Amino acid sequence: MDSNEVKLCARCGCQIPDDESYTLAGQTVCEECYLCTSYRVQTCDPLAVRSAQAARKAFGVSASEGLTARQRSIRDYIASSGRTTAAELENALAISPGDLENDLAVLRHCEMVKGRKEGGTVYLVLY
Repeated sequence: MDSNEVKLCARCGCQIPDDESYTLAGQTVCEECYLCTSYRVQTCDPLAVRSAQAARKAFGVSASEGLTARQRSIRDYIASSGRTTAAELENALAISPGDLENDLAVLRHCEMVKGRKEGGTVYLVLY
């Protein structure tokens, strides 16, 4: 195969040159899909919480400063509704499950949002 031949990512379907592809579980994927799959943010990570707190304190960041626009919109939605589920957030804000998971992890590390189980449902609430 010619090294400049274009391949399709097995996950998202985008075209990627052969020399810019990665192999993940036996499939050829683009860099973005590789990174999203290989380096997921962990929600429950005490070290990340401590690091986020220390970094925010060191830089004098408080409240929603330092958050992305999407992270602020997630926090604001939860604040206005009192509680919500991940599925409701995905629909209301048109966020993919993976992006929401990553943003919730950041908000959790900053101790702004947490999960609260009521019955069989996990609700997202402000910290």
